[in-house]
Amino acid sequence: MADKPRMKTALRLIDLDKIRKKFRIRKAGACIAIDLDGSTLRAVQTAPRGEGAVVVSRIIAEPLEIPADADRNDPVVVGRAIAATLGRAGIKTGPVIMGIPRPMVVLRTLLLPAVEEERELASMVHFQIAKDLPFRFEEAVIDFTLRRRVPGSGEEPDKVEVLVAAVKREVVEFYQRAASEAKLKLAGLGWLSYANARCLAACRVTEGTEGAALVSLRPDEATIDIIERNSLLFSRGVPIKFHAEPPAEPKEGETEVPATYLDAATIEVVRSLHSYGGMEPHVNVSRVVVTGATGHEAAVAEALHNRLNLPTMLLDPATALELPPDAREHATGSISAIGLALSAGDPEGLPFDFLYPKRPPVQRNMRRIRMLAGTAAAAAAIIFFFGLRKHYTDQRLKVQRQIIAELNKEEKNRALYRRMRQQASSIKEWVAQGHNWLDHYAYLSSILPPSEEIYITSLSVGGQGTIRFAVQARNGETLAKLDKQLRAAGYNVKPLAITPVADKHGYEFRSNVELTLTDAMKIDLAKVNAPARPADDASLDPPSPPGGGQ
Repeated sequence: MADKPRMKTALRLIDLDKIRKKFRIRKAGACIAIDLDGSTLRAVQTAPRGEGAVVVSRIIAEPLEIPADADRNDPVVVGRAIAATLGRAGIKTGPVIMGIPRPMVVLRTLLLPAVEEERELASMVHFQIAKDLPFRFEEAVIDFTLRRRVPGSGEEPDKVEVLVAAVKREVVEFYQRAASEAKLKLAGLGWLSYANARCLAACRVTEGTEGAALVSLRPDEATIDIIERNSLLFSRGVPIKFHAEPPAEPKEGETEVPATYLDAATIEVVRSLHSYGGMEPHVNVSRVVVTGATGHEAAVAEALHNRLNLPTMLLDPATALELPPDAREHATGSISAIGLALSAGDPEGLPFDFLYPKRPPVQRNMRRIRMLAGTAAAAAAIIFFFGLRKHYTDQRLKVQRQIIAELNKEEKNRALYRRMRQQASSIKEWVAQGHNWLDHYAYLSSILPPSEEIYITSLSVGGQGTIRFAVQARNGETLAKLDKQLRAAGYNVKPLAITPVADKHGYEFRSNVELTLTDAMKIDLAKVNAPARPADDASLDPPSPPGGGQ
């Protein structure tokens, strides 16, 4: 970069390497790096060489045998396919490094104050990135690396440019579950774009002060990375579906690829370079490097050279890294796995490791902890008290609701209960008076004239042995006869008041009769006979069924 030479002369400079080492989580030795390239599993084995160094010893590229009807997004299915593929290739289990592709990563560049304390820097990163995440901060796994230093001017302090990458936690859990299902020990989870940058730096393609554009073609996407030395300046992944099989052999001097795929890749690369060109600060791109194992790399490189007028080359990692024969055949399409393996063998470890991300350490303030603990205990006591109170209140309210429901149900029978109380009171009153009113009722029914001459409309009994009833009679002579019969039976009869009335049944005289019991009268129902029932009397017939049926 243009400001690199000033790093040694400016005051109050920070040592980026020093901070990076503070963030280093572990040192990784020999390992197996795995890249899931569409339906192909690419694995790179490394072996130690000297102190703190590793070399690539073997590269394989085998198809993942996943059933056509299986869910490729199921970690169990993917894990079993990985185990079967590694078993076929004869690769023994060991520490495994995997990588997350660019489309799953949210990338941001932050300019933060230069601080020596790594805890403060991690805290600032988490605080700033939380504002830009397209998903909840609690669902994110965040890691970052220092990219460059920006010296301050005058009283303005120095700053550091930090590259931050975030993925959803469910993505990390997918790889963890897949590795567990494959019976692999997942030692790290890196980022494929930064692995590409590491591989390009190892191939000495990015040496110098200008940047290089790396175009990685994969079966289901194309990734465009702008790299300067070993630093990733820009990264963009776009979905482009290539043919799984390479095209037919072209004629001498020609390279033919279906125009649709070639044009799509060229357009996306140009768009990415235009997007990068609008960024500040800006490092010029001096060359384009194309890599991949789709079979279309040569045609894409030629098209980009003609379109951009920049030096364009196909990456040959096998020659640049002096790989052994077992690692040469599939090296071109495995630069991501190579970069992961080399990064894992670096003293600082993976620049991005979503399995062990850099986190702000918890600052323990014992006084504050004790205060919080006391507050929590008080809150717990209050919650317990109100919880207990609510429990008993709910029980009482439940009983209240049950009672209210019963009251509402019985409210419908209020009139019935009132009648029952009145009837009960009448019966009690009858019993208290010591008179057998039912015998008197039966006696009166026997001595009264037959219903063809008279009928009773109401009857009641009262205190002091009084019986009152109203009658309808066909003529006055019947009422006079009634008076004599009642007196002859032993009742004291109050003189009758006869009133003519109109009656639809022909009983045109009404009178109210009041009887008083005497101590001397005795009722003997065996000596009286009730009038015969009229032939047309239907009062005791059973009621007709609903609808008038027989």
